[in-house]
Amino acid sequence: MKGAGVSPNFDNSVRLDIMVIMRNGTHAAKKPSFWRRHKGFRVATISLAAVMFAGAAFLAVTNAVVLGVASERIVSSEEASESQADAIVVLGALVYPDGTPSPILQDRLDNGIALYQAGAAPKLIMSGDHGTTSYNEVQGMKQYAIGKGVPADDVFCDHAGFSTYESMHRAKHVFGAERIIVSTQTYHLYRALYDAAGLGLDAVGVPSDFRTFREQLWWDIREIPARSKDLVKALVGAQPTFGGEPIDLNQSGSVTDG
Repeated sequence: MKGAGVSPNFDNSVRLDIMVIMRNGTHAAKKPSFWRRHKGFRVATISLAAVMFAGAAFLAVTNAVVLGVASERIVSSEEASESQADAIVVLGALVYPDGTPSPILQDRLDNGIALYQAGAAPKLIMSGDHGTTSYNEVQGMKQYAIGKGVPADDVFCDHAGFSTYESMHRAKHVFGAERIIVSTQTYHLYRALYDAAGLGLDAVGVPSDFRTFREQLWWDIREIPARSKDLVKALVGAQPTFGGEPIDLNQSGSVTDG
């Protein structure tokens, strides 16, 4: 009989209802996401992100302060010669086992020696690491300067310049300097000059950028947290590893040999 068949529209309606039921059932069975189910993980992730953001902001702000303070203190050798400084402070770096300065240190030394020979200051302070009997940066630095014609009496050795901040602190509080010229590369000068200013030194710096080093990118990155660290040290008035009795710059530098 013609009317006994199932209507095509009825079939489509049934199929549609079945599909809706299947979809709803699937959705009902789906579990919440890992993020929703683990509150501890959410808290830890958000806390870590907040700490990282705060750390990045701290580094950015402190570096901006250091760069802002120090930038105007970086001068040419001609300008430095007019500063009437008490001494030129050459900041240490690696020396080889035979006492020969590494290339980065040689540039700092050549710069400081040129300033001395131009009459920018009457004394040189070689400030570096002599923390063990087997490693002596400052003696190698002094011998290099003597080899370039600088009188030994005009070269003082700071054996406890274990960090940039300590070199600046000892220049003022051990060697009694009030005005200094700092010799190092530009990337390093910002921190040294900020340290000097924070310690009450009247300091200018002359860059010793005579060549390009393949390690420069690493040094630049490492300098970012180092600037922040030194800003804090300057704020709290941190003391150096070693103090020591005052050393008068108006005497022979041989008193600091050893």
